[in-house]
Order: sequence, then structure tokens, then C-alpha cells
Amino acid sequence: MGTPSPPESVILFVGALYLKEGSLASAEEKLGEHFGEVAMESPSSEWSYSDYYREEMGSPLKRSFIFFRKAIDPGRLADIKLLTNDIERRLSAGGRRTINLDPGYLTAAKVVLASTKNYSHRIYIGKGIYAEVTLIFREGNYQPHLFTYPDYASEKVREIFEKARNFLRTP
Repeated sequence: MGTPSPPESVILFVGALYLKEGSLASAEEKLGEHFGEVAMESPSSEWSYSDYYREEMGSPLKRSFIFFRKAIDPGRLADIKLLTNDIERRLSAGGRRTINLDPGYLTAAKVVLASTKNYSHRIYIGKGIYAEVTLIFREGNYQPHLFTYPDYASEKVREIFEKARNFLRTP
């Protein structure tokens, strides 16, 4: 029989999709109030992987990833997803989101995303929230799974996560 042990600390990140830079700046301010200093932020890049958000948010959307310096307990992921949903609501205009915030965490071995949507590869983690391992680290880099979102599977995004992974080795 195994003995339960505390989880490893992980690096929190939030993937942001937005139309206007002001929406990202407002979200970063609110996220910083809860999670502290940003360790790294990816450059903004155009996001053209789906039309899913077009009607609600407009186009062309941009993508940015925000990684926080302070390590967190991965057991907080459901609460963090509820918080990012609340931030999205508070930043909405005319009943439409101005930003989509998807939290997750990374470890040396994996990248985990939170979601409100259930699917065959997602595990329920409480409070109406599911989690999925979307990237695994093997053979020297993060690699996608069968259901990994196309943007997360892209070499550019995987390189961002590999760069952020270096924060696990520095105090």
C-alpha cells in the first residue's frame, strides 16, 4: 500500500485569448492581485486555430501565456479556474467576454489545463471543473496527446512551455 504524500509545487500559468491589449492588461492586474509577480509572459501572437470565439469576442484574436513566479499547490486548480471565470465576467462588455482565461500548471513532467467541459480524457477535480494533461515531457521536450488543442501542440507554444519549465530549476 502506498503512503499519501503532499503534491509537488507547480508553476501556475494562464493562457489568454483577447482582441484588445487593454483587456489583457486589465486581466493581468486582477490576476496579479491573486497570484503575485509574473515570472514570464510570452509575446502576443495572432491566434487563428478556430472560429469558436469569433462571434462573442471578434477577430483577429491574440494569444499570450502568463507564468507566475510563486509556486502553487496543484489542488487549487479548480478554485483558480472559478476565479479566472469570475475575472472574465467582470471584464465582459455588453454581455460578451473581452478575454478568455484558461489556467493550468506545469511540472517537469507535464502541462495540465483546467476546463469546465467534460470529455473522455478529462478528470473531474471538483466544483464543476475538469483537468487534462495536455502535454507530457519526454525525449527532451513537451509533446502533445491525442486530444491536445492544436495551438498547444504547435512547436511555438511547446517552446514557450519548455522555457517556462526552466523556472522549476531556479529558486
